[in-house]
Amino acid sequence: MAVPDSVETSLVRVPYEALKRSSRERKHVVEEIAALLDTLKLEALTQEQGLEALLESLIQRVQSLIQKSAELGEAEEADAQRCRIRLQHLVSAGLPPKEHTVEWNRTRLDRLLADHLMRAGCAATASQLADECQLKDLVDIHIFQEASPVIEGLRKHDCAAALAWCQGNHVKLRKAKSRLEFKLRMQEFVELIRADNLLAAVSYAQKYLACYGSSHMAELQQAAALLAFRVGTGCHPYAALLSEDRWPALQNLFLQDLFRLHHQPPRSLLDIHLQAGLSAMKTPHSYRNNASKEDPMHHEAFQRLAEGLPRAKHVHSKLVCHVTGQMMDEHNLPMVMPNGTVYSEAAVKLLTRPDGHTFMCPKTGVTCNVSDLQRAFMP
Repeated sequence: MAVPDSVETSLVRVPYEALKRSSRERKHVVEEIAALLDTLKLEALTQEQGLEALLESLIQRVQSLIQKSAELGEAEEADAQRCRIRLQHLVSAGLPPKEHTVEWNRTRLDRLLADHLMRAGCAATASQLADECQLKDLVDIHIFQEASPVIEGLRKHDCAAALAWCQGNHVKLRKAKSRLEFKLRMQEFVELIRADNLLAAVSYAQKYLACYGSSHMAELQQAAALLAFRVGTGCHPYAALLSEDRWPALQNLFLQDLFRLHHQPPRSLLDIHLQAGLSAMKTPHSYRNNASKEDPMHHEAFQRLAEGLPRAKHVHSKLVCHVTGQMMDEHNLPMVMPNGTVYSEAAVKLLTRPDGHTFMCPKTGVTCNVSDLQRAFMP
């Protein structure tokens, strides 16, 4: 099986890592049920009174764990199915053929578009595209659907859903050294100050922010100083703490952690492919007024998209004939006209007039004798 390139590894890695996670969690649930049964045996031997209440409590816990195990089993089966379908998709696709490359890339492009739409917040459009192209098992719509309430809450300046997500993924976020929960707590503290509810802000800081003293003392000191300021202050850095721009930053931080937890690339694959292609075509000549109209970078729209991207690095230059589209080398020598225009030897033979002596430049209309053409030798 051949994966087209390294950026495509997330296609299989996302469901595979989810399957591993579900399997580990189900294993822990089974171990917890076994521990409860061992506890029941021990208590039954040592406790004669109150055994009925103990049994009832343990039964409730076991039932809760069994239900959780069943839910994890369903998630495990869904992830295994996604792995199976995606592996079969890669095997059936194989490497791109020399011909019919467009057809080979069609499914891949639809998948990249669906992923890009989900990241752009167009979940309904992405879901419709996945349904129409039968790509539901090849895109991770379920991840973005689960994240949708969090993003919507942050857009409405509400941290409740995001904090609940942090609690549900506390262990994984702690291992990844995430700052999301701290930033959310800080934002709730700031919002209390914005509402001029200073007593509630102090109480909130004591309950939720004091535990971050050893790791985020400088930021906590800045936040505490907000108690002496009001909304609208121009004093730096307190004006930045009270800025509305912190909410989009929280959304971006949440998405970064979401992608990292699910082993997804931090950027849209469509962006990555598009920028790689633009960078490969971007040269200093593309921005000149006399650039070839056949060069995609001649168009202003492509030039705007390529702003800030590095230029293509060509260690060995290649000359391509404007007429035949063939590369000029020792087997197809470049021929230079007196006016400096260069064509390949094959083009000269093709465009020489029937008299066998006169050659006319198709670009400038200038004519010359074939004997006046000079061979150019490349180092």
